[in-house]
Amino acid sequence: MKPEVAPSILSADFANLARDIRVVEDAGAKILHVDVMDGHFVPNLTIGLPVLESIRKITDLLIDVHLMISNPDAMAVRYVEAGADFVTVHYEAATHLDQILTQVRESGAMPGAVLNPHTPVSVLEEILPKCEMVLIMSVNPGYGGQEFISTSFDKVRKLRKLVEAMDLNVRIEIDGGIGLHNTAEAVYAGVDVIVAGSAIFHSKDPAATYRDMQSTAERVNVELRSDA
Repeated sequence: MKPEVAPSILSADFANLARDIRVVEDAGAKILHVDVMDGHFVPNLTIGLPVLESIRKITDLLIDVHLMISNPDAMAVRYVEAGADFVTVHYEAATHLDQILTQVRESGAMPGAVLNPHTPVSVLEEILPKCEMVLIMSVNPGYGGQEFISTSFDKVRKLRKLVEAMDLNVRIEIDGGIGLHNTAEAVYAGVDVIVAGSAIFHSKDPAATYRDMQSTAERVNVELRSDA
C-alpha cells in the first residue's frame, strides 16, 4: 500500500481548526489524525466527541482517532458514532482489547492497537489478526513536539516482520517526533502511516511541508518496490 502522511491536529490552531484542516486537505492529505487525551491516562487534556462530530461535518478525509484515555472499553464505539474511520486503542489502557476491536469493526470503523514506547510488539501476537492498524508511539504520549525515541524504527521493523510472518494486511503507523528529516527512514523501516503534527502545522508553510513529506514517503516506497 502507498504510505500516507497523516497531519495531526494536536498541533493545529484550535481557534482556526477548520482552516487548518482545509489547508492540508487541499494539499492532498488523505488521513487526518485526531488525538483524544483525557488528562488521566496521559497528562494532558485535548478534545472529545463534540469536536470530532464538528470535524466530521467539514471534511471528507479519513479520520484516524487515537484514544489516549483510561476507559476505551466504554468509549471506543462512541467515537465511531461521532465520525471516526479508524479508532486505535492503547494496549496498556484496554481491559478487553479483543472485545474493543470487535466492537469498533462491527460499528463500521477500522480498529487498531497502540503501543507505548516501553511495550514490546510481541504482546500483540494473539490480537494482530483483528487489527487494521498498529500505532507505534515514538514518544511518550501526552504532548506534541517531543523528541523522537531513537529505538522506535527497530520496533517498527520487528512489527513488520511479525505482520509478514502472519501473512496479514495490517497498516503500521508511527507517531511522535516525525518530520521531513526522518520520513524516509520511517518508510524504509516499514511504516505505512506517518503522523506529523508540529512538523507540519508549526512550519512556515504547512501545505508545502505536508507535500514534501508525502513525496519523500512515496519516493522511498517506489525504491523499495523496485528493489523487491
